[in-house]
Amino acid sequence: MNSTPDKSATPPPQTPAPIRAFEEHKVIYAKRARGLFDNWRIMLVILTQAVFYGGLWLEWNDRQALLFHLVERKFYIFGLVFWPQDVIYLAILLILSAYALFLVTAIAGRLFCGYACPQTVYTQCFMWIENWVEGDRNARIKMDKGPMNARKIRIKATKHFLWIILSLWTGFTLAGYFSPVKELAHNLVTWNLGGWETFWIFFYAGFTYLMAGYMREQVCKHMCPYARFQSVMFDPDTLVISYDEARGETRGIRKKGVDPKAAGLGDCVDCGQCVVVCPTGIDIRNGLQYECIGCAACVDVCDQVMDKVGLPRGLVRYSTENAMAQKLDKADIISHIIRPRILLYTVIMIIITIISGWFLANRIPLKVDVLRDRSTLAREADDGQIENVYSLQIMNTEERAHRYKITVDGLPGISIDGSTEVEVPAASLQSFATVVRVPPDAGQKGGNKIHFEIKAEANPDIQVREKTSFMMP
Repeated sequence: MNSTPDKSATPPPQTPAPIRAFEEHKVIYAKRARGLFDNWRIMLVILTQAVFYGGLWLEWNDRQALLFHLVERKFYIFGLVFWPQDVIYLAILLILSAYALFLVTAIAGRLFCGYACPQTVYTQCFMWIENWVEGDRNARIKMDKGPMNARKIRIKATKHFLWIILSLWTGFTLAGYFSPVKELAHNLVTWNLGGWETFWIFFYAGFTYLMAGYMREQVCKHMCPYARFQSVMFDPDTLVISYDEARGETRGIRKKGVDPKAAGLGDCVDCGQCVVVCPTGIDIRNGLQYECIGCAACVDVCDQVMDKVGLPRGLVRYSTENAMAQKLDKADIISHIIRPRILLYTVIMIIITIISGWFLANRIPLKVDVLRDRSTLAREADDGQIENVYSLQIMNTEERAHRYKITVDGLPGISIDGSTEVEVPAASLQSFATVVRVPPDAGQKGGNKIHFEIKAEANPDIQVREKTSFMMP
C-alpha cells in the first residue's frame, strides 16, 4: 500500500500570530555602575531629598518657613507671603521653569531626567534599598528564578516593607507642605487626620510605591511626555550620550595582548556591560534612543572596561552629533554649544528674572479691594447730603500688624462719615465698612470717579490708591 502523502492536498490553515498593542514587559535588572557620573547622581539625589524632606521643618517668624496653606489661601516662602492675587508670580515661575528646561535640554539633552527628575530620584532610592536587601544584580536574578521558600519570602517582605515606609514618609512630607506639618504630625499620632489629608498622603505614597518600585522604566518610556517631544529640542550640537562607532566597530571579544587592529576589530570588546547597567534596558551602541534618560551609567561602566583592557576612555561619552562626525575636540564642542538659541534662552531668562525680582523686591505689602454697596446705589441723608456705602477689603501681606489711615478724594466736599482708621493683623484680611458723603451739587448725575487712599501710619511708603465710582441720584 502506498503511504506517500498526497502533495497536492491543501495544507492545514496556519494560525496567525497575535498582534500585540504593546511590547511584552521584561524585568530589567540594572547593575550598579560606579564612577564620576554615578557620584554626581548620588550627590544630587541626596541634595534634592534633603531639601524635600527637610525643608518643611524649617521655621521662620515662629511658623513653617515653606508652607502652601490651602485652607488659609496663603503661600509662605520664608519672609514672603503670597496671596491668590499674586498668581502672576506663579505664572512667572512656570515660565522660567519652561525656559530652564528648554535651555538645559538644548545644551545637554535629558540631563534633568538622569539626575533630578522625581521618577529617577525615587527609582534610584528604591533600587538602593533593593540592592541592600536582595544583593547585586546576579543575586536578584538568581533569587527571582529560584523557588519560593522562607528565605525568599523574608527578603522580599523586608524590601517591600522598607519601600512602603519610604513611600508613606514621602506622602506625609508632601502633605506637610500644604497643611502645617506640626498639626499634621499631631493629627497623625492621635488618629485625627482629615479626609483630604489622609487621601493625599496615601495617594502620593501609593504612586511613589507603584512607579518607583514596579513601573520604573515604563514611566520614562511610555508615560512621560518629555521622552516624546525631546527630539524637537535637540540639534546636532546638543550634548547626548554617544557611542563612537568609528572607534568601536567592528566590535568583538579579543584575547589580552592581541592588537585589535591586526585582528580587524575596534575598541568595543562587546562585553555588554553598557546594556546591563542601563536603567531602561537599551543598547547605546544602536544610537541615541528616546528611552535614554542621559544618566551616563553606560559611560561610567565603559570607562572601567577600557581601563581594564588598556584602551583610552571615551568610547561611550557625552558628545554631540557634529563632534562625532567632524572629530571635534573639547574646545570646538564648547564653541558649538554656545550658539544663538542658547544665548536667546539665557537672555530671556535673565531679563524675566531681573524684572520679576525688581517687582518682588518693591511690591507694596498692602492690597485693597473697594466694593460699593449695590443694594442701595445712593441715599439722601437728613442734612441733604448724598451718601454711598462701601466695603473695603484690606489685605496686610506683611507678617506684622499695621494701622491704616483711610482718606477719600475726587469730588468737592467729599468726606468719610465715621472712623477713618483700621487695624489689620499680620498677614490677614480685614473688611472695613464706610460711608462716603458729598454735597448734593458736588457731582453730575450717575457715576462720578473718586479715589480711596489707604496708608500705613508706621510706614508712609506702604500706601495704595484705589479708584471707584460715587453714584449721584
